[in-house]
Amino acid sequence: MADPGKVDTSKKHFVPLENNPEVFTHLVHLLGVSSKLGFYDIYSIDEPDLLAFIPRPVHALIFICPAKAYRKTREEEDEAIPAYDGSGEAEPVVWFRQTIGNACGLIGCLHAVCNGGARKYIKPGSDLEAILKEAIPLKPTPRAEVLYDSQALEAAHASAAQKGDTAPPPSFDHCGQHFIAFVKGDDGHLWELEGGWKGPIDRGVLGEDDDALSEKALQLGVRRFIKNMGEDLRFSIVALASSLD
Repeated sequence: MADPGKVDTSKKHFVPLENNPEVFTHLVHLLGVSSKLGFYDIYSIDEPDLLAFIPRPVHALIFICPAKAYRKTREEEDEAIPAYDGSGEAEPVVWFRQTIGNACGLIGCLHAVCNGGARKYIKPGSDLEAILKEAIPLKPTPRAEVLYDSQALEAAHASAAQKGDTAPPPSFDHCGQHFIAFVKGDDGHLWELEGGWKGPIDRGVLGEDDDALSEKALQLGVRRFIKNMGEDLRFSIVALASSLD
């Protein structure tokens, strides 16, 4: 495994996205996701009054935490998991290997909108539909090359990186954050998707009425991470759901 703290200047790097639902929403709308979907900050997973502000169903969560905390949670488990080699329409979820530096936020957004119930909101004829049409039949390595070579993806990301409340850092700065998507796949399972590891992780079966923010999904995904983080509670959660407009 490459040193996550060392920047490989030989490969393409993007300016890191600000962890901001408005930035994520701008990105996916540029790529061709319907305005009926958007991202929303989750301020608490324990307070019903705060959760009530999130429209349902929630198609995906993006969990953002320090890279060190993510590695601690996944490294032992990852050793026993074979490298993913899936492709084609029969996959329960679409997984993208990340080969672009500082594109964790982009990959998290793609995993959120390209899977489960969210995928039907991708507009026909859009850039994202074209990317998926080319990528889905391919194995992980050539699939990653589709993203790497996509001018439409690069342009949309560049636009989104200029949004937000803070000045964007240089593209070769190491952001030190991981963006993990938890999505409910078409098979009814909760899937953990992160482009820097071996492949998608099946976290278990959800009930028919469970969405990605249901208590069962939280127990299988986000709460497990928070428990393993110990006293380091530097994390945030963003939900992908129907627009409130």
